[in-house]
Amino acid sequence: MRPEKKNYLIGSLAVSLSAVLWGFDGIVFTPRLYNLDVSYVVFILHAIPFVVMNLLFFREYRHLRSFTLKDVAVFAMIALFGGVFGTLSIVKALFLLNFNHLSIVVLLQKLQPIFAILLAMFFLGEKAGKHFVLWAALAVFSGYFLTFGWGTPDFNTGSNTIKAALLALVAAFSFGSSTVFSKMILGKYNFVTSVFYRFGFTAIFMLFIMIGFGDFSQLQSTTSNNWLFIGIICLTTGSGTMFLYYYGLKKVRAIMATISELMFPVSALIFDYLFNGSVFTLVQWIGAAVMIFAILKLNAKPDRTEKG
Repeated sequence: MRPEKKNYLIGSLAVSLSAVLWGFDGIVFTPRLYNLDVSYVVFILHAIPFVVMNLLFFREYRHLRSFTLKDVAVFAMIALFGGVFGTLSIVKALFLLNFNHLSIVVLLQKLQPIFAILLAMFFLGEKAGKHFVLWAALAVFSGYFLTFGWGTPDFNTGSNTIKAALLALVAAFSFGSSTVFSKMILGKYNFVTSVFYRFGFTAIFMLFIMIGFGDFSQLQSTTSNNWLFIGIICLTTGSGTMFLYYYGLKKVRAIMATISELMFPVSALIFDYLFNGSVFTLVQWIGAAVMIFAILKLNAKPDRTEKG
């Protein structure tokens, strides 16, 4: 196997595995924090890992001397879209529905590739060949049937459902944007540096949000069980998975990474079945199988067209 193809496969697998771990987090870990304020949850899940990173990767501050205005702007965009807007939106959407009717919220991962691909073509000059367009379209199309089966989205589950759906759209655009901006910064810095400053910028932004709109008294409301799951998330599906994701993103194009991220909704619905007893219909199982097959086809034959 040629080195470039090997790196491509490793990168795709790393991104896909990250998405699976995020799916596990969304079903098993994050619901355990439902009693806390959303902005507080997002702040604490970025602040604690960043404190730990300061102990392990303090030397990363040496890059500050060589930061350009563009570097600062891109890191700020990554933090705002991926860390602040995206995370706040998806967590709030899940909290609004009390982690029921996940199919509405999972809609976000079906639309994210559209935003990411358009932005990658505009900002990175990436092009989508026929092979990519065919299998990517099939992956996104099958995602609808994975989520809704033969039916249509059910917006009659309460007034919060519409709010959750709108927040899901915000998260879709935000995470798609973050993928593209992250790819831009990875062209200059390694994945450790990129994750370090992503969490740093996000923690700072969230601190200002907490000062202006948050409630620090939530610290007193955080139970021992909450702290247990906060610790688990910070070490595994939070910062740990982000290192794995950025490692993979460094090796693949942004439009390929966002398709691999479709493993998030696949895994989320499977974990929802395993842990919560949510039953799939035959059509949903077929949709999941087709999506996985399409992702594998994309991974097996990377597009030759790199840049315009």
